[in-house]
Amino acid sequence: MADTYVRERSTKGRKDLSYPAPPEPLSVPVYDNHCHLEITDGPGVASGAPGLSLVEQLDRAQAVGIAGVVQASGDIESSRWAVDAAASDPRVLAAVAIHPNDAPTYAQAGRLDEAIAVIDELAAHPRTRAIGETGLDYFRTDEAGRPAQHESFEAHIALAKKHGIAMQIHDRDAHDDVLETLTRVGAPERTVFHCFSGDEAMARIAADAGYWLSFAGNVTFKNAQNLRDALHVTSPERILVETDAPFLTPAPLRGRPNAPYLVPITVRFMAAELDVDLDELCAQLAANTVAVYGSFD
Repeated sequence: MADTYVRERSTKGRKDLSYPAPPEPLSVPVYDNHCHLEITDGPGVASGAPGLSLVEQLDRAQAVGIAGVVQASGDIESSRWAVDAAASDPRVLAAVAIHPNDAPTYAQAGRLDEAIAVIDELAAHPRTRAIGETGLDYFRTDEAGRPAQHESFEAHIALAKKHGIAMQIHDRDAHDDVLETLTRVGAPERTVFHCFSGDEAMARIAADAGYWLSFAGNVTFKNAQNLRDALHVTSPERILVETDAPFLTPAPLRGRPNAPYLVPITVRFMAAELDVDLDELCAQLAANTVAVYGSFD
């Protein structure tokens, strides 16, 4: 397994890219339902200092009440890594897919069908419990690449249905088209909006359709009132929590690498925002995760 993020100690005039200290453990364990532990570099990471191995990441997470993670993917290599990780440690389940921003690259190389066929094979593994992340991204991909995104998205929807597993959606600046596609093609039985980025109105639409909304560390950001509004109108049975590690580190730690062991910060924020008992929220989040992905055992 590759190391999962390079640590760099802060120096004057440079961001602190070291891992933060662990938060207070949760009394009731929860799961990180979307992370990228295969990523070994990130914004500003330049030192050659040793990172955290997969086992070190999982041990840190378990020590603060994170019982397991769903390792998400974006291309053939990371999908294989996810399956290998899930096969090697019972605290990991795999999600496999071609990311919407990678779909045009595969298509231009004439390899999109080949790539989706590989995802199909990996989806058959018993520790693969989701197709993801797939969807549409109009922020990083221009109009020329959108047909490939749509083709890939619909193919991934078909794979989730074929294998009877969940689907994790990446939706950036494409809310209407994502919802239209799910309605037209027919969504998988268990559909998750990873790192939900919509507003209250979209959350109500998703709830009516029976989708799950996964909230990441950005729900804590000052400029993310839309996410907090969405959280308030989402049924407790449809809420999930994630890190999207190593990205989207919750406040007040923005700019430092994220990791599954930081989930308690987001969960505590969510409990305070909703004015609910922390242990009750944790129990609900854990039950929701198992309902979507099945048991980690």
